[in-house]
Amino acid sequence: MLVLNNVEAIYSDVILAVKGISLQVPDGKCVTLLGGNGAGKSTTLKSVSNLIRTEDGKVTSGSIEFCGERIDGRDPAEIVRIGLVHIMEGRRVLRHLTVEQNLIVGGHMERSGAEVRRRIDEVYSRIPRLSALKGRTAGYLSGGEQQMLVVGRALMSKPKLIMIDEPSLGLAPLIVDEVFALLASLKAAGMTLLIVEQNTRVALDVADYGYVMENGRIVLEGAASDLKANEDVREFYLGLNLEGERKSYREVKHYRRRKRWLG
Repeated sequence: MLVLNNVEAIYSDVILAVKGISLQVPDGKCVTLLGGNGAGKSTTLKSVSNLIRTEDGKVTSGSIEFCGERIDGRDPAEIVRIGLVHIMEGRRVLRHLTVEQNLIVGGHMERSGAEVRRRIDEVYSRIPRLSALKGRTAGYLSGGEQQMLVVGRALMSKPKLIMIDEPSLGLAPLIVDEVFALLASLKAAGMTLLIVEQNTRVALDVADYGYVMENGRIVLEGAASDLKANEDVREFYLGLNLEGERKSYREVKHYRRRKRWLG
């Protein structure tokens, strides 16, 4: 459904943030893009949605295809219309509006009021907690509730693919599991997902396939089950040694990636 081929992205005509990456997101599958801060994960999503242009950035090389059509450089609103929605990092709810008003905004491209109402009811059926909170001001929701709201708002545009950036950021572990359970339910219903995440454990639990980024490049890829079993991923990203025991902070801090990662 989504194909990036040798994509490069630059900010301010100076900073090369994404350095020739290629990846694929098959229809109906969940793919995760892993890596530390500054690896280029968020820039990759912004390159796809073309929101990179709002930060004085642009795709300078390669191609991005969605459902067989080139979309690199297209207007972000048009990209949403054809079914690709980008949920940005930071739970960007419209804080002074209610939950239901946020959902209405998410469906603003639909002209039929009856269809918007039907979509709202569908979101409530998929995310029952939002139904209970529909009259609540979004700015007063918990972090987990806000994350569920931005997912619900994305669903209002009837997307074919949802890209979501750091859904676990700043959330307590139990809430992280709840948010990822929601994403897993969307995947089970046939939604195609591309998830950027630093929490490798939860991302690989829901994903079918994963890519690992470092310094703007993809350095490792494979089936989620293979990545979870990979010695380098386990030690550096999961903090586990070969016996499955959690490594100490000192061990993780001084762990050096093997040279074959950088080949």
